[in-house]
Amino acid sequence: MNDAKTILVIGTFDTKDDELGFLSGVIRDQGGKVLTMDVSVLGDPSKPTDYSKHDVAAEGGSTIQAAIDSGDENHAMQIMARGASLLAARLHAEGQFDGMIVLGGTMGTDLALDVASALPLGTPKYIVSTVSFSPLIPAERLAADTQMILWAGGLYGLNSVCKASLSQAAGAVLGAAKAAQRPNPDKPLVGMTSLGTSALKYVIPLKPALEARGFEVAVFHATGMGGRAFESLAAQGAFACVFDFCTQELGNHVNGSNISAGADRLTNAGLTGTPQIVSPGCYDLVDVVGWQPVATKWDSHLKHAHNRLITSVVLQAAETNLVALAHCDQLAKAKGPTAIILPEHGLGEWDREGADLHNPDGLKAFLTGIEANLPKTVEAHRLACHINDKAFSDKALEIFDGWRADGTISV
Repeated sequence: MNDAKTILVIGTFDTKDDELGFLSGVIRDQGGKVLTMDVSVLGDPSKPTDYSKHDVAAEGGSTIQAAIDSGDENHAMQIMARGASLLAARLHAEGQFDGMIVLGGTMGTDLALDVASALPLGTPKYIVSTVSFSPLIPAERLAADTQMILWAGGLYGLNSVCKASLSQAAGAVLGAAKAAQRPNPDKPLVGMTSLGTSALKYVIPLKPALEARGFEVAVFHATGMGGRAFESLAAQGAFACVFDFCTQELGNHVNGSNISAGADRLTNAGLTGTPQIVSPGCYDLVDVVGWQPVATKWDSHLKHAHNRLITSVVLQAAETNLVALAHCDQLAKAKGPTAIILPEHGLGEWDREGADLHNPDGLKAFLTGIEANLPKTVEAHRLACHINDKAFSDKALEIFDGWRADGTISV
């Protein structure tokens, strides 16, 4: 089959030879081709792989002997992770494969996360892991379009349970490689953050307005993983401009919620010099896991049970001031043009006057903290409106159009 898709299969072929062989066999049986990459350190596979462990270590500027001599399995696997990431990125740039799948436990998963991050958006990247969906995996390690499959019954050797997982994984990665549509590099992309329209409604007027100006718009759900995907793409310079209008994940992070997009939230667009228009939508809400007991430190706070997954806690004035300082600290790192829009009448639908979570004291403390500490490099626009009012969207488009006119936004 001349149009057969090639899948890069990565794993420790010394200890998981049978499992990786089974996975590769299913891919071939379904009409795909396979490239194999061995990331073992101590042992050897039963038969040669397309890329040996020596090839992997050398790609990263090291050797298998150096990994062995380190005497530390963590250090050794990091040598292999670096080499595998660089080798996979090079092979992909050369057009050698169409999708990637990595098989592993905690060691293999650690390596797999690095390899996935080294590959561009739109390249199918699957991780079959015994710890998929686990809190062991921090948000900031996940590439924007990584797919994870739980490797059930896969700790040691083949069995019917793990074959069920592996066969589905093989079909998933091959199917993804056949169906994948890469992002259009010729159309400028605007990245926007938001929550659902019950809380933040600016997406309704802004998305068609930006599309009418010739831009594609990608809206990221700012509930931890969505913000992580947004930051991951921003770090790659994927956006012509960002409308980062829901920075609530930064408050989550400051307040220790595990619904976090990572410590670098609200930094990567600025660090790459991408023009960014920011507004701190839902700044005063800290999301916690709804099906777990809410920590006693929040006993005196207003709360909103959004659904069975998420409960939102409303921050009080002193706490919103700390979130304001965190915003200023992050924005101070920006190397590109940055504007912030500060609506005076609320930053979420539930924070309107008369609404259940109206928080005037918190908003006043937040705005005071922002204005007292905002870096001079950030252009501030304070508006007598709510974030969901037409005046807010109009101001965002006014800034955007001005940047287009003066060449700040290049397309």
